[in-house]
Amino acid sequence: MLAHLTKDNFKEFYTENKLCLVDFWAQWCGPCRMLTPVLEELHQKTNLPIGKVNVDEEEELAEALRIQSIPALFLFKDGKLVDKKVGYLPMDALASWVKSYE
Repeated sequence: MLAHLTKDNFKEFYTENKLCLVDFWAQWCGPCRMLTPVLEELHQKTNLPIGKVNVDEEEELAEALRIQSIPALFLFKDGKLVDKKVGYLPMDALASWVKSYE
C-alpha cells in the first residue's frame, strides 16, 4: 500500500526511510492515474516505501517544493532529495531509475 502524505508527515516519511519515492499527483491528472498502478507494482516487487501527496489537498507543501507539473516523482536517499522526474514513467524506466540509487 502506498502511504498518503501530508505536510504533517512528509518530512518524517523521507527521513525515516533509507530510500523512498514520493509522488506528487492530483485526481484530475490522467498521467497521475496511469502511474498509480505502476507505483503499486514497484512497491510490491521491491518493497520500496512510496508516498503520495495530493497537490490539491496539500497546496502549501507543493508550493514549498516548487511543484509545477505533475506527476512529479521525488527520490530521497538517507533523508536527502537525490533526484526528481516529471511525467509518467513505465515500470522498466521507473525501476531502473530507483535501482541506480540503491
